[in-house]
Parts: sequence; structure tokens; C-alpha cells
Amino acid sequence: MTETIATAETYSDTLLGFTLQGRNARGRIVRLEGVLEEVLSAHSYPAPITHLLGEALVLGALMGGLLKGEHAQMTMQAQTNGGVVRLLVCDYRAGAVRGYADFDAERLAKLGANPSLAALFGEGYLAITFETEGRQRYQGIVPLEGDSLAAACETYFSQSEQIPTLIRVASRSGAGGRTAAGLLVQHLPDGEEGRERLHVRMDHPDWEHVAILAGTIGHDELLDPALSLEAIAWRLFHEEEEVRVQPGAALTRGCRCSTAHYEAIIARFPADEQDEMRGEDGVIAVDCQFCSRSFALAI
Repeated sequence: MTETIATAETYSDTLLGFTLQGRNARGRIVRLEGVLEEVLSAHSYPAPITHLLGEALVLGALMGGLLKGEHAQMTMQAQTNGGVVRLLVCDYRAGAVRGYADFDAERLAKLGANPSLAALFGEGYLAITFETEGRQRYQGIVPLEGDSLAAACETYFSQSEQIPTLIRVASRSGAGGRTAAGLLVQHLPDGEEGRERLHVRMDHPDWEHVAILAGTIGHDELLDPALSLEAIAWRLFHEEEEVRVQPGAALTRGCRCSTAHYEAIIARFPADEQDEMRGEDGVIAVDCQFCSRSFALAI
């Protein structure tokens, strides 16, 4: 086997990309530690929500990491009518990740320690939006079905993008802190980047082979802090003729809120609507749910 390895191995808070050119497959691996703690620390989330949001942030990094360009962005939003979790949203842009969940705390407490996805969302849906460097937007909406958000994302790729995709996500909380990690593998028949996919076969023998190998990944492997992401790719695909790894973006908590940002947004509204937003002191108050900060805009 021929292997291209980065000069330094990757362990956490950085994306790792890899390709199996002989199988027309590509993948991403990520493990979140410090970045996960930063995002979750903005709110006092109960355990079921930290687990859910941790999974969403991993998925956001894996899917967002497929994009190229510093202005390209992936946004994932899960919503329901009357569900315990009213809104879950996360996005990714150039290595910056952020996420937020709004939920009914009283109803959540009645669900126990490990509620299912159906118990949290009921009849919900997942909307995934990709915005390219050239500002083109692509969106797909799928039902929130299955055992996890990862399963819903697999459905998105198979139905909306027609790309066979396997996703595995794991998370853990303990005395050492919280960790979440994931693997995404895709088959691109006749479709390396920049080329039209002439055909897509979900039962392509190359894809079946790659999916079987990728499906052997265990939660302990994904979460093991002593196991590099390169080592994970090696373990899974060491029998392949060639595996090329590409170090990806270093990940950060990426809330983009600022006084200037919100002033620019408010300035787009007509003067009478701005007046309706003002408090008795004449100031417009804006709260950022992503980072739990408040801004007083005297405009």
C-alpha cells in the first residue's frame, strides 16, 4: 500500500480528509474536545442536549469540511412542531463551528437520561444548506427519522445529493471532559470534484467494499485520545492500494457576532421598524443565542 501522511499527526479539533482514489471514495474524520467545550459552555445544557449538540457539531464539521473556500458555509437546522427540542442549529465556515439548541426543559426532564431522537423531536425535519464560495445555495430537507442525526444526514446525501454516504458519530462525557468524534465516507462514481457525476449506483461494488470497511469503526476508536486520525484511516483502509490524507482546517468556536455585525443588519430595516425595536432608553437590544452575549445598539 502507498500512503501519504501529514508531517504531524492529527488528534483533536482539526479536520482530516482522505481519499481512496482506487475506489472513487473520499472521507473526513474529526474529533472535538476543546472546541466542543467552548461551544457548550455558552449555556448550561442538560446531558441529553449536550449529547445531541455534540453530535450536531461533529456532523457540521464533517459536512462543512467537504466545502472549499473561506466564504463557503454549511448550515444544519433541525425543527419540529411541538417537539421537546424546538430548534437545533449549527453551522461551519472555514473551520469555525457554532451551534445552539432551544428546548422545553420541563418536558425534557420527564424523558429520562437517554431519550431517543423521536422522543426529542417528534415529527421533525432536518434542513441542510450548502453555500459555495460563489454564493450559490443548495438546500435539502429530510424527515428526522432513524436513531440519530447522523442517520438523517445519510438520508440527505442519498436523496438530495444522490451520493452514497456512510456517517458514524460517537460522544462521551466523563471526568476528563466531553469528547465527540465522527467519520464520513462518500463514494463519487465518475465524479471526482469538478466533474459531472455521470451515474450514481448505490450498489456499486467499490462503494459496498468501502462502506463495509468504514462500518467496522467503533466508538472507542473514534474517541480514543491516544489514537490519531491518521491511524484511524490506516486501520480502516490499510489493505487499499493507496490512501491519501490531507490535513484540513483547524477548528475554532466560530460565533461571528459583534456590535458592527448587528448594526449592519439592523441598518437594513426601515427607520419605522428600527423604532419599534427600541426600548424605552432608545437602545436596540440584541441577544446572540450561539454565544450567550448581549449587545446594546445605540443607532
